Amino acid sequence: MAIPMPEATLLGVLQGITEVLPVSGDGHLALARLLFGGHGDPAAEAFLNLGTLSATLFVLRKRVRSALIEGIRGILRPSLLKETPGGRDAVVLALATIPTAIVGLSLKTLSPDRSGSPTLLGVCFLVSALAVGSTYWAPKGERHTPRHLGALLAGLAQGIAVLPGLSRSGITLATLLWLGIASERAFELSFLLSLPALTVGALLGARVALYRDDEGAILLYAAALVCVVGVGALEVLRGALLRRILWVFAVYLVPLGVATLAWGYARP
Repeated sequence: MAIPMPEATLLGVLQGITEVLPVSGDGHLALARLLFGGHGDPAAEAFLNLGTLSATLFVLRKRVRSALIEGIRGILRPSLLKETPGGRDAVVLALATIPTAIVGLSLKTLSPDRSGSPTLLGVCFLVSALAVGSTYWAPKGERHTPRHLGALLAGLAQGIAVLPGLSRSGITLATLLWLGIASERAFELSFLLSLPALTVGALLGARVALYRDDEGAILLYAAALVCVVGVGALEVLRGALLRRILWVFAVYLVPLGVATLAWGYARP
């Protein structure tokens, strides 16, 4: 059965904003399911991820192209991986993807239904608030590339963000800022590191979507909406980072986390 147009529009706008801004897109979708019922739809989630992926590729197209080209060239000429910006980005991406994959897959295996607990969801919202709130005290970074250990830590942040309520962008940005990375570069690297997970999520869900001919057009509409809204949200986030006000998102996350916890304890 096709998703109604109003629901597809709501999902597109919600995903476009919350998946990019440091407030956890998965957490908001999980909270909406808890409040209004329903279950996760792999096909819909795949197309929503496709929209976020498209927005990220559009905004970071120069960095992505550079990392891809210099990374491939670096296989034959390893010196390029140190000498060129794209080569250094390719190394950071490769290193970060290792803990992302290990931790992310482990958490999915150990806790396959991670979105059904408002207690877990509330705690994760508060952890996200702590991460982005801590950037108020983060040093003004000047580094453009994290060291190898820093890349692994950023990948670890990406991995644990499979838990709903943990903002992938918020935790990764906080990690990079505390590692002394400049704000603009932290923005670029955070979303560059998200590309493998977004790509895998879109491809895995696409297998399900192939058998859903009845709602292909509406899912494409939702993905396009996510892309358009996501591009705008990315620019808003970039501006917040450059103004060093990433911490303001904690003002939203703290009451959201507290309210989710209170509701979890109060419901029968």
